[in-house]
Amino acid sequence: MFKEYKAIIEDNLRAYFDERLKNPEYKLFYDVIESMKYTTCLGGKRLRAIFCLEAARIFSNDYKTAIPTACAIEMLHAQSLIHDDLPCMDNDDLRRGKPSNHKVYGEAIATLAGDALITFAQQVIIEKTPANIEPEKILKLLYEYSIAAGAFGIVGGQTADIEAENSKEKISLEHLNFIHKYKTGALFKFSLAAGAILGGANDKQIDAVKAFGEKFGLAFQIKDDILDFTSTSEIMGKTTGKDENSNKSTYVTIFGLDEAQQKLTSAVDECYGILRDNDIESEVLVKIIETLK
Repeated sequence: MFKEYKAIIEDNLRAYFDERLKNPEYKLFYDVIESMKYTTCLGGKRLRAIFCLEAARIFSNDYKTAIPTACAIEMLHAQSLIHDDLPCMDNDDLRRGKPSNHKVYGEAIATLAGDALITFAQQVIIEKTPANIEPEKILKLLYEYSIAAGAFGIVGGQTADIEAENSKEKISLEHLNFIHKYKTGALFKFSLAAGAILGGANDKQIDAVKAFGEKFGLAFQIKDDILDFTSTSEIMGKTTGKDENSNKSTYVTIFGLDEAQQKLTSAVDECYGILRDNDIESEVLVKIIETLK
């Protein structure tokens, strides 16, 4: 199912952008649509979108109703990458092995593309979600989206990250975990919650997948910290070694490589535990957890 999910996401993402690029009414701003498409369709693991589809399948045995939302999640994720790479943020020239958006389209168009993706994602959810999905579910979904996308989600996480980088001293573990909870975990949490909502999950089940998403986000970020220290730009598809060179606080710089690996193992075990304790059976989720080992 993993490969099937990924192919479905890729196909639908391209279709949503191409639908607009074929419309002559939009010809004066094709550049910003192309910029939006560039980063969104640049590839990647599509884990967040896959989480959404799999959560819908778990609770309804039907993932197809969640395809538009899964694509919207990838658009929101792409927005965060575009803005994160800007010179005023992390100032990175490489993303998924290709030039960052602002290196291709310029800072102004890249900024506008990121802004536009935030709202286009919501538009896709509203326009493309099947009509048989109850409006109450769509409203609940959009509410969760607004939290994840805004100051109380990834924007808040990015703000805390900027404050950490401006600090002359290494930040506390509490501050670091706060960054990971909101900058990384918020979108994983929303992805699973969105699929669960569309799948008809009850509040307890939604809370369970949110807990899984938040814990997975922490594990994912610890793994990323380790790879930044041990991997190469060619393998990662982005600049590595920046954390150490900029004296940035990460799990590796705070704990050292060996203890960071132990923290990762503990977070991974907790992910398994959440699935087990809540009777969530999913080969896809288990397979994704295993990629962090």
